[in-house]
Amino acid sequence: MRLKIDEYCKNFKMSREMINSKLRAKKLNYIIEDGITYIIVTNKSLSTPKIEATQTKETASPVTTLIKPKTTVATVLALYQRENQQLKEKIIQLESKVDKLIDDKEQMLRDEMQKIEQVYSAKDEQLKTILELLNTKLMMDNNAAQIHETQAINNKEIEEEQADHQVVELRTYIKTLDLKSYQRKIIKKRFLASFKNDVRIIQQNGLLYLDFSKYDYSDLLEY
Repeated sequence: MRLKIDEYCKNFKMSREMINSKLRAKKLNYIIEDGITYIIVTNKSLSTPKIEATQTKETASPVTTLIKPKTTVATVLALYQRENQQLKEKIIQLESKVDKLIDDKEQMLRDEMQKIEQVYSAKDEQLKTILELLNTKLMMDNNAAQIHETQAINNKEIEEEQADHQVVELRTYIKTLDLKSYQRKIIKKRFLASFKNDVRIIQQNGLLYLDFSKYDYSDLLEY
């Protein structure tokens, strides 16, 4: 037979605190069903009242009845089930902690990898900028050298052409003429307006040249 704690207290005249103490010390046979604790007792224990110790003038020796609960299969199974449930809960808690530690470690590794990638990316950008600057400087130096070389070649060609052919620069030639300033300006404007369509006018490096060995410019020089 099984009794609830309150029923057991009432039947055996014991306080609830004492019964709980005996349960914790496993001195009573009990089971738990649906969250309710039942104490297993025998019919004999219920029919035999507890004899309290009394001391009178006639007898001084107390008489007590000890109730020794018996261990049943249901009790053992309930105990194993409870311990098994507690172990499962502990395992779940430990697994949760392990998963959290793994996640934290992986997050730390990801953060470190991101920092390293940012550092290398910044270094790559700096190196790329330096290489671009060096390449730009080399190109500018090369272009400058080519320009100087081209100008030198052009100047040499002009000098050779002027030496071989009677080629004269327009402004220089106009200055040799006995003309007034406004007349010179008019002639110069006339040449500027015609040099694109007139093969007689040579243009080099922004200057106009006249080749008197090949052409006649009287129509453009007259005033």
